[in-house]
Amino acid sequence: MANTDLKGNVETVDISDLKAVTERTGLGLRKHAENYLNAINRQVLTISSAGNKEVHSKGPPKRGLHPGASQKQLIVPRVPVGPMTMQVYSKSALRMSPGSQQQVEMDMKIMLHPESTDNKAGLKQQNNETKLPLITMKKSAPMCSQKIVKGHAGSSLWGLPAFHYMDSPLPLLEEDLRKGVLSQTEQRLIHPAAKTTLQIPPVVSKAAPFHEFHRQHKKSAVDYYRMKLKIATRWDMRANWSKLVPNGEISSRVDAENTDTITFPNTKQAIYGADSSSSGNIARRPSSSSKASARKSKRVWMYPAQQLEPELQIPPQTQFSQTSPCQPLQDPCFDCDMAVYHGTIDQTAPGFLAFKQHYCLSWGSIASFLEHTEKLLQDYAVPLATINCKKLAEVASDFERDEKPTKNDILSVIKNQSTVEKILNRPGQRHKGHGGTEMAATKIQATWRCYQARKAYIHLRQQQWASGVIGSSWRSCNHMARVKKSLKESRQRHLESFHIRAKHLAANWNRIRTSRRTIIHIPSLGYSQGIREHIPDLALQQNMQMGRLCDILDANVDVIYICPLHLSEELLQYYNKLLGLQAAVRSGNPEAMGDLQDRFRILTPEAINSFPEHHMCLATLLKYSPKTIKRIRTLLQSRAAYIVGGVPHNDDLAVADMLNVPILGSVPEVAHLYSTKSGSKRIFASACVPTPPGESDIYNKEQMISVLSQLIIENMEVQRWLFKVNDECGGNGTAYCDIISHLKCYPWVQKERQRHSPETWNEKWARELALVKISQELPGLLAQHVQPVNEKRFPTWEKFLQTFLTQGGVIEAFPLSEHVTNLTVDMLIEPTGKIKIMSSGDQLHAEGPLRSSGTTIPQRSVDPAILNSLCFKIGETCKSKGVLGYFSVDFVSFIHPQTMEQQVWATDLDLCYSDQLALTQLMLYMTDGNLDCTSSRFEVSLGSKKMESQRIEHEETETPAPTSSWYAAASSQLRHSSLAENYYGVFLQTCQACGVGFDLQEKQGTVFILYEDQQRYRLGMITIGEDLQGVLMTFAHNLFIIHQEISAPNMQGETNFKMAIQDIEAILGITAENKLKLEEEQPSAADALKE
Repeated sequence: MANTDLKGNVETVDISDLKAVTERTGLGLRKHAENYLNAINRQVLTISSAGNKEVHSKGPPKRGLHPGASQKQLIVPRVPVGPMTMQVYSKSALRMSPGSQQQVEMDMKIMLHPESTDNKAGLKQQNNETKLPLITMKKSAPMCSQKIVKGHAGSSLWGLPAFHYMDSPLPLLEEDLRKGVLSQTEQRLIHPAAKTTLQIPPVVSKAAPFHEFHRQHKKSAVDYYRMKLKIATRWDMRANWSKLVPNGEISSRVDAENTDTITFPNTKQAIYGADSSSSGNIARRPSSSSKASARKSKRVWMYPAQQLEPELQIPPQTQFSQTSPCQPLQDPCFDCDMAVYHGTIDQTAPGFLAFKQHYCLSWGSIASFLEHTEKLLQDYAVPLATINCKKLAEVASDFERDEKPTKNDILSVIKNQSTVEKILNRPGQRHKGHGGTEMAATKIQATWRCYQARKAYIHLRQQQWASGVIGSSWRSCNHMARVKKSLKESRQRHLESFHIRAKHLAANWNRIRTSRRTIIHIPSLGYSQGIREHIPDLALQQNMQMGRLCDILDANVDVIYICPLHLSEELLQYYNKLLGLQAAVRSGNPEAMGDLQDRFRILTPEAINSFPEHHMCLATLLKYSPKTIKRIRTLLQSRAAYIVGGVPHNDDLAVADMLNVPILGSVPEVAHLYSTKSGSKRIFASACVPTPPGESDIYNKEQMISVLSQLIIENMEVQRWLFKVNDECGGNGTAYCDIISHLKCYPWVQKERQRHSPETWNEKWARELALVKISQELPGLLAQHVQPVNEKRFPTWEKFLQTFLTQGGVIEAFPLSEHVTNLTVDMLIEPTGKIKIMSSGDQLHAEGPLRSSGTTIPQRSVDPAILNSLCFKIGETCKSKGVLGYFSVDFVSFIHPQTMEQQVWATDLDLCYSDQLALTQLMLYMTDGNLDCTSSRFEVSLGSKKMESQRIEHEETETPAPTSSWYAAASSQLRHSSLAENYYGVFLQTCQACGVGFDLQEKQGTVFILYEDQQRYRLGMITIGEDLQGVLMTFAHNLFIIHQEISAPNMQGETNFKMAIQDIEAILGITAENKLKLEEEQPSAADALKE
């Protein structure tokens, strides 16, 4: 026989030492154990007195020791040691008959003292049959409802692993275990309603370690049987075996719920206690207060390891709650904590086993979850973690067996989550746990390989990016080259077509200009993109030549006007009425108005809506407006037509090619070349016309300083010098500086000049020192005193200088006189080569002396013969350069202070249709007059009834009708911000009420040119009369009246009306002085003739 101490040591004992005890006990103990087994299985056992035969009433086969167990050597499993408790399975057992109570008492005596002869005698004195009481199981308390779990079960029910039968008196044998649950149920080895717990893997019972006993304590075979009986029934009975257990106390606890418990401190107290009668009454039940305290406490599992090694016990906050050994487990729901030391769970702990038994149905998922939890805690070397078992069961129920939970899922079931999470997040913690060294080495190698791979990847990406950039640039370059080539070929075709159509136009010009024809007016400003971007209100600037509509004055001409703005119906009706006045003007009858809507068309390209902010010229917008192109083709109807453009652009050629009509104009390249300030200087030099002293084609600062110093030395009398940018227009690219008044070395230079004779001063060596001094002083002087004309465009000298040197420009002298007159002459080079002067006028300056804002027609400041001679010289030179169509030349006239003679300089050349020419066309249309530019006379036939009668008288006497030279003051650049607050209808009515209007009978008065009806802050005005002084006065008076009517007293608005009035007053003052001089000269001349 084997004796096992509490430490698990096994020691063999000779069975011969236990013979005496075996003989004393006899068959009584074995019979009583089997009777008790059958009673538990609800069977009635009868014991016959004859032959000691066992008679069973429909009972199962006898259950005893394992058949294969050795009789000489037995291994006793370890059992908890504690006070003994005896469980009664039915409350009715406490109310049995006196005879039954006596029988139970006798049975207990026999079980506890089988060696007593009195007990044996009592057994023989019993009747032939002794019926044991039928013990009925009390209905256990309902288990706490568990969540239905998913996943795999512990194992197949057909191959039964180790299991425990809750409330089963005996453990099953290994042979029965292998047969499965169904086989055991059929053999009634397991009750059909029994609760079972399946475990994976099967649990192999281990020897229970006992305390090591002294040699003098002898053990008998009864110990083995009694221990086996205690394991089978789960009773920890305590027997007073003096030879084997000195204290004579053995504790056992029956794990059952909601049962009545009787506690025996020791054997004698259990039967002969103070509360027991001599007749064997059973001990009284515990009080209700003890039951209530037992229900409130948690379950506890104590095992020898906890008692022997207290230093390894779970800390107080993580231990399972404990109850008194005498208190039952009354909590129906399993709620406890589980400690995990260094990532390991003690799976032999009673708490773990109870938890495993409680959640047997979902143990597969829980076990898998615990494996992942242990692995995580081991990997991160977590010393202690407390798992909430209830939370664990809830979370694990949502996972499949093979499903891996996340770190957050594992942390959610840990009670000390914050502490564990802090450890998990600690840098380098993973390398302190299981396999940390290998993990660290792997991490270092992976990081190095990642670095190498990343470095190679970045290098590869850089190469890919570089190759992509190169490929993209190459494709873009190829595409750009193809586009440029295509554009070049297209423009070449357009240019060839232009020359072909120009030749056809020249060959048929005499016929075309006298036959029915259509003129397509495209007032496009085809400047470069950089210039167009700096032109404010580009569309409005392109629409300031509405006077082109007046070409319908010729009965053979129809006009198609391309407008860069959408005109309202009100504005269209205004021009319909204005152009319908032709018949009334000719007849002098205001009621004789005609309808000429079929003679002109105003079309707006639809592309203006598609490119509102691209600063495209009108020709480009028309090119991308197929609907407008189609309508123009329909209106032409195969009639003779030609295009009159504005500033030429390559898209003018494209439009002409689309419409298949010629252009009365120059090739864009030629026009741009000679329209620049430097290009016009070359034309004037070729034409041998006088120009201001100056230099052209300046492109760097050193050249500018050197040239300007040389000009100052050569022209000491010039006070002001002008700087003009090549490509700018309208005076926007002009700046001036009064250098002499700010040049500090100027007195010294004059002395040097006076010290040398004129011949010597012309020598280079004589001027060298003066040039050096002037060159040193000029940069600072220019930076401080240069004044740009358009300060919005060029607020500082630095910006102006940058544009000046980028585009190139000229430096020229300002006239020497204080009174300077600028005049413009419009000319036409017909396709046949004939040169005509179309208009001439003296400029009005409402925004400074260097920007033109109006004109007086015809010009009266220069002798017409001199002017015509200069104009024709320039015209011939332009024709020789390939210029064709309309162009204008600007002159400046002044009286030289030294010679007192009039000087006329050619200053600018614009190869385009000018605003002055458009105003002239409107003037001729409204007066039905004739402008003779050779004599600078504007002749209008008198329209009054009196003059009509005089004309009839002269016709009878065969004398020509009287005519007079009329004048007109016109401006297309008038602006006033308060005009936007009045609609055109209200504005015209206001002017009419103030006496501002046109008299159709007298053919004099004021006519307005309206450009658009959205902003309405700009307008044009023409005043026509018989006297230049009267026309200027009327013009200034009209501006004053309009300003007073549209402006509030406290809100004058932004306008150029005032400066225009001031300029006109200055002109009127000069005119009055000239008249006085003329009147003084006439009497003296008459006196000389008399003498």
